[in-house]
Amino acid sequence: MSQTIQVSEKSAALLAQQAAAQGLSLEAWVDEIVSEKALALGTTRHSKTRAAAEGILEIQKRVKPDPEGWTIRDYIDHGRR
Repeated sequence: MSQTIQVSEKSAALLAQQAAAQGLSLEAWVDEIVSEKALALGTTRHSKTRAAAEGILEIQKRVKPDPEGWTIRDYIDHGRR
């Protein structure tokens, strides 16, 4: 897939300098940066999801069962809170 991105002349020059410093063409360098960023975002989201799940499991360990054996659904169905 190919995309066109409009940037200022100054930004384009800076990007070209960075790419040259890496020994890559501008297109290859931008593609590399975008790929790294996309991978990092995916990993961050996965890490946050895992951390949230672990937190929920820790809370569940400390929660005592209802003395009458009712579930949340029982309370909702019978109008009790």
